[in-house]
Amino acid sequence: MVAGSILVVDDDAAVRGLVVRILRSWGHVVIREAGSIAEALHCAATMHPDVVLVDIGLPDGDGFALTRELRTRFEALRVVVFSSDADRANAAAAERVGAVAFLPKDELSSATLRRLLEGGADGAD
Repeated sequence: MVAGSILVVDDDAAVRGLVVRILRSWGHVVIREAGSIAEALHCAATMHPDVVLVDIGLPDGDGFALTRELRTRFEALRVVVFSSDADRANAAAAERVGAVAFLPKDELSSATLRRLLEGGADGAD
């Protein structure tokens, strides 16, 4: 399954911009950027992305809560959680709330993310 439209959620505009440039260089369509949970939920409801990339640290809550809410409201939505904190506990927490994967921020330009977006939920080709 190839990712369709993508929403990028991070409170740091510079990080969002970098992620958007990476995704677009791979040929993906980024429909919107959001800097908060409230903005992300609004964008998801109005723009219906296929994939959402979610940072853990957001100004109005955390990315795990956002992921749980997104997966409850939009069952088919695929969510990838990311953070500058590469702690293994984050991967387990992401899985518990329904994310397809957790990636450290320094791996957002990696083949792993590209496989997740282009090769299906488990990243397999």
